[in-house]
Amino acid sequence: MGIEAVYPKPHTSRPHPQHRIYPYLLRGLSIDLPNQVWAADITYVSMDRGYMYLVAVMDWNSRKILSWRISNTLDSDFCNQALQEALDRYGKPEIFNTDQGAQFTSNGFTQILKDHEIAISMDGRGPCQDHIFVERLWWTIKHHYLYLHSFSTGSELRHGLEEWIRYYNQERGYSSLDDRTPDEVYYGLPHPFAEAA
Repeated sequence: MGIEAVYPKPHTSRPHPQHRIYPYLLRGLSIDLPNQVWAADITYVSMDRGYMYLVAVMDWNSRKILSWRISNTLDSDFCNQALQEALDRYGKPEIFNTDQGAQFTSNGFTQILKDHEIAISMDGRGPCQDHIFVERLWWTIKHHYLYLHSFSTGSELRHGLEEWIRYYNQERGYSSLDDRTPDEVYYGLPHPFAEAA
């Protein structure tokens, strides 16, 4: 029903006044191939006591979650680790898009992208439409998993997310992907129920 308590929530996208902001490169761009554009974002997860923070790296075309990390702080290390894991496992995208949060504008994060010769794209301040697929991911993961469970420890949360993200990538079909899973789209696999030619 969308009912929730009204209380201050963590801000996950605070800009850093001394960090460089890069232009938004996706406006008008047709994104129809895996590894063309990746995106990353951070959200908070309510725990029995306090919060944890979840970062995910997503392939924009297939919606596949390429890597993720949780942290009890908003320093940039867990974002750098998620980025490096995605690069190690899947190669590199042409463009990497984020919001203007300090973790993504940090020298450490942007230097990894520069070292791999990846074009850096950042959303304008405020417009969530620039980051629509990651925002949809957060809605899905919260309403289909996180809001339905409670977590006492980071290890409980990590184990639960491992199972849910495997399900999300490998088993859950999406109408926007012609009822295919993110893995099927990313790897170019046919829909398992497609009629044989």
